[in-house]
Amino acid sequence: MLLQRGATGGDVGRLETRLHQLGLYTGPADNIFGGSVESAVKAFQKANGLGADGIVGPQTWAALFPNATSLDDLPLLQRCLALTGAFETSTGIPDCFAGLTGDFDGQGISFGVVQWNIGQGTLQPLLSAMVTQNGTLMANLFNDRLTSLQSMLAEPLSAQLAWARSIQDATSHSIFEPWQGSFKAMGRTPECQAIQAAHAADLHRAAAALCSRFGVTSERAMALMFDIRVQNGSISSATEAKIRADFAAIPPDAPADVEVARLCSIANRRAEAANAQFVEDVRVRKLTIANGSGVVHGVPYNLERQFGIGLKNAA
Repeated sequence: MLLQRGATGGDVGRLETRLHQLGLYTGPADNIFGGSVESAVKAFQKANGLGADGIVGPQTWAALFPNATSLDDLPLLQRCLALTGAFETSTGIPDCFAGLTGDFDGQGISFGVVQWNIGQGTLQPLLSAMVTQNGTLMANLFNDRLTSLQSMLAEPLSAQLAWARSIQDATSHSIFEPWQGSFKAMGRTPECQAIQAAHAADLHRAAAALCSRFGVTSERAMALMFDIRVQNGSISSATEAKIRADFAAIPPDAPADVEVARLCSIANRRAEAANAQFVEDVRVRKLTIANGSGVVHGVPYNLERQFGIGLKNAA
């Protein structure tokens, strides 16, 4: 659970209702996390000895709803998915499953909690699974446009990218309606969210392999490697050589200090290997994970408090 300014949906409505019951919020229960909701959350956090950041993470949600399930009780995969999904879409669970962006990065269309895209061939399997497993639902969501979507999936990559660019504005990269509404509605369905989680499991296994490769063992390490797999793909042999040179220079302090130092090295070196225009963006995002806190795109993050991701052993 992660709710912050800009989030929408039923969980926000539940939050608004609870804050109203506590006398902290007097606005409408409109399922929109705006400034007045944020102020009410901060007031509640201050009154309950919580970090007053206006973000409803596991601890704040548990205090508001004592019988609710927090992210601390969820598998690490789902907590990593929530964190990276927040970075990728600037929204929390569940709306991040419906994240949709156009061709700003040359990938045609990016969709979902970790922004699977057409350019890298990662979105097509997800869409194919939706069509195969949930044909009636997809027909209801896309109506007469479903045939166009299915035809695109059978085309070569160049044609798939051309199709993606044909349903969006060439300047703003905004997806045209009714395509945008259909994609977002699909992302909010339990069926699509289940398929996204299943696809993310492969990323989680790859992240575990990276942790083993570099000898890092914490939950925070898993979150970092998961985010690298999602945003950057992997770690090249040239970058690995630099990381291992950094590791050799780390003094043998307390295990936690060594772990954080290693994670910071991985974060910095992977950022340096990114496209020049994105280096600092990647660095800030990765160091936020490595250090356990930071500000990404103007949003403050605390991994332990908001996602239940700390330095304890991931196993």
